[in-house]
Amino acid sequence: MMAIVLTATEGSIVATAMPTIVADLGGFDLFSWAFATFLLTQAVSIPIYGRLADLYGRKPVFFAGTSLFLVASLLCGLASGMASFIIFRALQGVGAGAIQPVATTIVGDIYTPAERARVQGYLSGVFGIAAIFGPPLGAFLVDHVGWPFVFWINLPIGAASFAMLSLFLREGHQTRRHRIDYSGSALLTAGAGALMVVLLEARRLGAATIIALAIGGACALIALAVNERHTAEPIFSATLWRSRVIALGNLGGFTNGALIMAVSGYLPTYVQGSMGRSVLAAGLVMGASSISWAFASFVAGRLMVLTSYRLVAVIGGVSLVAGSLFLVALEPGQTLVWATTGSFVIGIGMGFCNTAFVVSIQASVGWTERGVATSSYMFMRIVGQSAGAAVFGAVLNFGLSRHAPQAGDLINRLLDPALRHSLGRGELAQLGGAIASSLHLVYVIAGLAAVVTFALACALPAALSPTRSPRLSD
Repeated sequence: MMAIVLTATEGSIVATAMPTIVADLGGFDLFSWAFATFLLTQAVSIPIYGRLADLYGRKPVFFAGTSLFLVASLLCGLASGMASFIIFRALQGVGAGAIQPVATTIVGDIYTPAERARVQGYLSGVFGIAAIFGPPLGAFLVDHVGWPFVFWINLPIGAASFAMLSLFLREGHQTRRHRIDYSGSALLTAGAGALMVVLLEARRLGAATIIALAIGGACALIALAVNERHTAEPIFSATLWRSRVIALGNLGGFTNGALIMAVSGYLPTYVQGSMGRSVLAAGLVMGASSISWAFASFVAGRLMVLTSYRLVAVIGGVSLVAGSLFLVALEPGQTLVWATTGSFVIGIGMGFCNTAFVVSIQASVGWTERGVATSSYMFMRIVGQSAGAAVFGAVLNFGLSRHAPQAGDLINRLLDPALRHSLGRGELAQLGGAIASSLHLVYVIAGLAAVVTFALACALPAALSPTRSPRLSD
C-alpha cells in the first residue's frame, strides 16, 4: 500500500502543479511532453518488469524500479528547464512501470485466494484516498512550499516502503524462465515516440522531417505487429484479444485513458489560464472527478452483483458522455460549479466503466490467465493516456499558434499567479481566449472518445453476470 501511493498520487498531484511548473521553467509548447513521455515509458516498461519479477524475484525488481523512480523524482524537482524536466519525467516513467504491477503481484504471492479479495479492496482504497487528497495536496505544496516538493514528497514514502519490504517480506519464489520481449518494447517506443513528435512538434518541423518521422513510426509499428506474431511472450497477446470481452474491455481502457488526460492533464490549465482561478481552485475542480470515481467504483461493484456488467458499463458510458458535454460547453466566464460538475460526472463514468471492464475481463478467463489479462487492460489504459496526451497537446499547440501567434512567454506569465498582474487586460483576454478555444476542441475530441466508450459498453454480452463463471466464448 505504501508503494502504490507513489503511483496513485502521481497523476493528480503533478497535473495540479503543471501550470505552475511550466510558468517557472518556461516552454509552454512542451507542456504535453511532461505527460506523454512519462506515460509512454511507463507503458513499455510494465511487461518487462513483470517478466523480470518472475526471473529474479519480486524484491530485487521492485527495489530497482522504485529506486529509479525516486532518483528521477529528486531530479525532476531540481530541473532547470523544460527539456531536462521532460527527460527526468521519462526516467520516472521507466521506474513507475515496476511499482504497481510488482506490488500487486506480491499481494498475490503472500495471500491466499480467499484473502486476496479483501486485500485488493485495501489497494483500491489507496487509489481512492490518493485521488481525493492528491489535487489539494498538490495545490498546497505549490502555494506554500514550492512545486519541487510535489516530486520530493515521494522520497520519504518510498523510503518507508523500502524499509518495510526489506524487513518483513520473505521471498520463497520459484523462478520461471521467460523470454522478455525487448525488441517489441523498443519497436513500440520508437513507433509511438516518432508519431508523438509529429503530433506535438509538427508546426516547428519541416515537411521532409514530418514525412520521415511518420514513415519511420509507421514502419516501426508494422515491425512490432510482425514481431508480436512470432515472439514467444509478446507484449500484445493475440490469444487474449480473440475473446470478445477482453477486446471490448481493452479498447474501453484505451478510450478511457485518453479521456482521463482531457481532465487531469488540461482542466487545471483551463481553470488557471482561461478562468483566472488559483492553483487550489484548479486542484479542487480536478479533485471532484477523483472523489466521484472512488465512490462510483464502490457502487458499481455492488450493482454488478445484482445486474450485469453491461448495465454498469452503460451507466458509466452515459455519465462520460454527459460529463464531456459539460466540458464542451465550458466558457471562461462561467463559475467553477460548471467545471466542477463536468469533472464530477466524468468521475462517475470512470468509476462505473473501469470497474465493469476490469471485472468482466477477469471473469472471462481462467485463473492462469487472469494476471496477464488484467495487465493487458492496465497497459492499454496507459497507452490511451499517452496517446491522449500527444493528440490533445498537438491540438493545444496548434490552437495557441493560431489564436495567439505572438504569445511566447506571455502564457508562462499568465499561468504564474505572481506575474499575472503584469499582463494588460487585452493580453489577458487574448491569451485566456486562445487557451479556451484550443481546449474547447480538446473536449470535443474527448467527447468522441466518451461516445466510443458508450458504444463498447453496449456491446458487452448481456448475459455476462458475476453470479456465474462465464466461458471465453461469451
